[in-house]
Amino acid sequence: MDGQKTGKPIVLMPMKHIIPLLWLTLGLILTSCGPGNTGDSGKPADILLRLADSEIRGLDPQKYGDLSSMRVAMDQFEGLTRFNAMGEAIPGLAESWHVSGNGLVWTFTLRDTLRFSDGTPIRADLFPAIWNRLHAEQTASPHVPLFAVIDSISAPDDKTVKVTLKQPMPQLPALLAHPALAALPLHNIAAQGDDWTAGRPLVTSGPYRLTDWRLNDRLQLAANPAWHDAPVAIANISWKPVEDSLTAMRLFMGGDADIATDYPESRHEWLKEKLGDAVRSGPYLGSYYFTLNTRNPPFDDARVRQALSISVDRQWLSEKLSVLHNPPAWGVVPPALYAGNEIRPDWAEMSLQERREMARELLGRAGYSPQNPLTFDIRINSSTEHRRMAVALAAMWQELGVKARILNSEAALHFATMRRGDFAMARSGWIADIPAPENFLSVHVSNSGPGNYSGYANPAFDRALAVAMAEADPEKRAQKMQQAEAMLINDAPVIPLYYYLTRSLVAPRVLGWQDNASNIHPSATLSLQDLRE
Repeated sequence: MDGQKTGKPIVLMPMKHIIPLLWLTLGLILTSCGPGNTGDSGKPADILLRLADSEIRGLDPQKYGDLSSMRVAMDQFEGLTRFNAMGEAIPGLAESWHVSGNGLVWTFTLRDTLRFSDGTPIRADLFPAIWNRLHAEQTASPHVPLFAVIDSISAPDDKTVKVTLKQPMPQLPALLAHPALAALPLHNIAAQGDDWTAGRPLVTSGPYRLTDWRLNDRLQLAANPAWHDAPVAIANISWKPVEDSLTAMRLFMGGDADIATDYPESRHEWLKEKLGDAVRSGPYLGSYYFTLNTRNPPFDDARVRQALSISVDRQWLSEKLSVLHNPPAWGVVPPALYAGNEIRPDWAEMSLQERREMARELLGRAGYSPQNPLTFDIRINSSTEHRRMAVALAAMWQELGVKARILNSEAALHFATMRRGDFAMARSGWIADIPAPENFLSVHVSNSGPGNYSGYANPAFDRALAVAMAEADPEKRAQKMQQAEAMLINDAPVIPLYYYLTRSLVAPRVLGWQDNASNIHPSATLSLQDLRE
């Protein structure tokens, strides 16, 4: 299907009319929803009810990469390292590690008597085999590029795992906590092939194991009695897929969920008033931007891309359009990964009027004028928030004589269209796989594959990022990362708008929840307070 022909065009209106209309709509919605409650008193004392952002696509963590599948995998499979309640990497199946002086060889020592949930021993030689399966053609893992920094994994003896890198990576413990390199039951996989995930209970290496899964209903986990650590505080976890954040909010308020990891941004203040501390929000390692297709006109011309980027009033978007007041973004790497030292292009210090004059000049030099207006489609995946942002951008650019039409489609079609390069401009963004600047930047390298939606290809940027990734000194590494990012922002294959904030609803009976920028909250780190009378 031709992605440019799907969706419904949106008629634009002057900027001054946008905000009143948005808040009128919000007011009508809020009056239709009662105060609700978290329903803690009626919930079972030994089951944690969690909402997934979408249906879990699969149980094999090497074959599936969606966020919901990864969260469920993290509950079931553990690697050399794992994440704690703060989203920090700590020892997992390995009890310790040490690093060579050049930062290229990491040696991990396994804990004693490790076993899968079916009693099968976990030995060091499992990890090279896991590494080989990840890269096998038949696995077709979407995670392979994430682990490109690793040169090899070996097992000198039963308790030692050696990870050799191609270049230094201080955040390797966080990378190794990813479920794709966790201990998987290769003895079951060898015997059953792709059917290995059909067993109940599922054979796992982490704190929980799957006992039941009903598509579009619930996925049930129970404590793994063979897990090496202390018994988990919550015996059972129930994951329910809910794609719509408004529905998730209503389920939570009706007492049918303990944790919802999203809610409509437009409801934030109302929820705070009704639910108080159950509403959780804070900095998140994610950036929101629009991607420009640099392969074809009009966005194969850097002047056109730059004109659109510099003319965006990011401060207005943050203060007036965003209910949460998401921090405006000039780059793609969240400032927390640069110790708060945010990247800002020189033009960021100019007034909006000066920036728009510069944008008109750039568009004029590229051949666009009121007589020959720049015209293109903006694609979004279906969401009220994405729609609001796209409408606001189009209204801003209308003042430059730019004509933008907005097309929306459901998420799967939206991202398939982007992977094919069948778009002009599209809503995009990045959430960190690991807390490292290169995780945000490497997707824009020319040979990074279909995930490089814009088709951006700049050998100078590729070299600059490679130099940064070869640097072992943390301070120098961060400086070189910023230099590479500055090239990216100057070329403008993407238009950064803001940095994400987390949005979660957590019932009062849930203990141990720690807000963190990685937005990682393993079920094993939580406990329940029985509030029943």
